[in-house]
Formats: sequence, structure tokens, C-alpha cells
Amino acid sequence: MEGHNLLHHHQRQQQQKQQNQTHNITNVEVIDRLPQWSIQETKEFLMIRLELDQAFMETKRNKQLWDVISNKMKDKGYLRTSEQCKCKWKNLVTRYKGYESMEPEAMRHQFPFYNELQAIFTARMQRMLWFEASELGSKKKAMKLSSEDEEDDNEESERDHHNKGITSSIRKKKKGKIETGGETSGSNKGLKEILEDFMMQQMQMESQWIEAFEARENERRVKEMEWRQAMETLENERIMNDQRWREREEQRRLREEARAEKRDVLITSLLNKFTREEK
Repeated sequence: MEGHNLLHHHQRQQQQKQQNQTHNITNVEVIDRLPQWSIQETKEFLMIRLELDQAFMETKRNKQLWDVISNKMKDKGYLRTSEQCKCKWKNLVTRYKGYESMEPEAMRHQFPFYNELQAIFTARMQRMLWFEASELGSKKKAMKLSSEDEEDDNEESERDHHNKGITSSIRKKKKGKIETGGETSGSNKGLKEILEDFMMQQMQMESQWIEAFEARENERRVKEMEWRQAMETLENERIMNDQRWREREEQRRLREEARAEKRDVLITSLLNKFTREEK
């Protein structure tokens, strides 16, 4: 009896274990079968990614940042894991790079998130330019401090040396200032060239977009004129065919009336002939 109870208890444990495994598998399937990304959800995701883009550029291990994005998406009502957000970002960047060779207007039609990604990369470029400018400014301050240190050293050496040492220190001072000014002007010139190149690229892209838009607009106008001419030709043909049909109908009606009159005359003459014969 006790052995039977032990066997029954063991079977119940096995059944419960199988039920728990089935429940876990069902939960995993439900998690894996999340709905596809909608357009609004993707735009919300890109807005959050734009806010954290600077943090992504400053750190190499960004797993915690993807967790933050996942939590922000959850606050907006979208259940997405950090890995799903990361994969979505990689797919969007890949599609964006694939469409870069296309015209901007065509890209906007085929890739609805072009503006959002363009804003992210433009803001990133601006931050890089400002960072380079601030870095050049810090280098300039460091050069000034080093030149001031050299001046202090030169003043101490003046107390111990003669007039010849004084003259050489003054020459070193002037030479240091000239080199510092040259390096600063060169760095400013480099930054200016970078900004000019960036603005030239933006202007070229805008001019190319305007030219493409005007070409498409002219092509649309030409096609519209051809379509209108074709419609007018078809309308004229329809009117002419309708007029011919009416003329043929009128002629047919006249022939029918003529036949009817002849038939009536023939019937009348036959009736008169029969009437005379009977008399």
C-alpha cells in the first residue's frame, strides 16, 4: 500500500513538472511573438535614441544605455527588450546607409524614417565639430600657459646671465609667440575648412534635391500635357463617331419610312384591285 502511494506521488510530481515546463515554453513563445514595430513606435524609439546619442558616443559598453531605452519604451506603452532595441537600431542604420546613394525625395518615400536618422547624424556631426573647436581652444590655452612658464624661466635666467643671455631669452620669447600664433591660426584655419566643407556638402545636397525636384516636376507637366492631348483626341474621336452613328441612324430611319410608304401603297392598290374584281 505504501509503495502504491509512493508511485502515485511520483507520478503527480512528474505531471506537475511537465505542466510547469509547458507553461514556461508558452511564456517564451508569447515573448518571442511580439508584434512588429509600427511607424509611430519606431519614431518614438528614434526620439529616445536621439536624446541618448551623446552618451552612446562617450561610452563603449552601452548595454546599460539600451536597458534605459527599453525602460523608456515601456513607459510609453511599448514592450521591447534591450536586445530588440539594439537590433532595430542596427537595421535602421543599415537601411539608411543603403539609401544614401538615392535622391533625398525618393529616400523619404521608400524609407519613412529618413528625417529622424538624418537629425541624429547631423546632431552628431555638430557635436564633433564643437568638440574639435573646444579641443583646439584648450590647446591654445595650454600653449599660452607654456609660453608664460617660459617667460618666468627667462626672467629668472636674466638675473644670473649677462646682456647676451637677456638678448637670447627675448628672442626665444618672440619665437615662442610666433610659433604659438602660427599653430593657433593653422588650427582655426583647419576648423574653418571643415565647417566650409560641411556647409558645401549640405548646399550641394540641397541643390541636387532642388534640381531633381524640378526635373520630376517638368516630367510630370509633360506627361500631364500628353495625357490631356490624348484625352482631347479621344473625346474628338468619340464625338465624330457619335455624329456618324446619328447620321447612319437617320438614313436608316428614312429608308424604313420609304419602305413603309411603298408597302402601304402596294397594299392599297392590291385591296382596290380585289374590290373591283369582286364587283
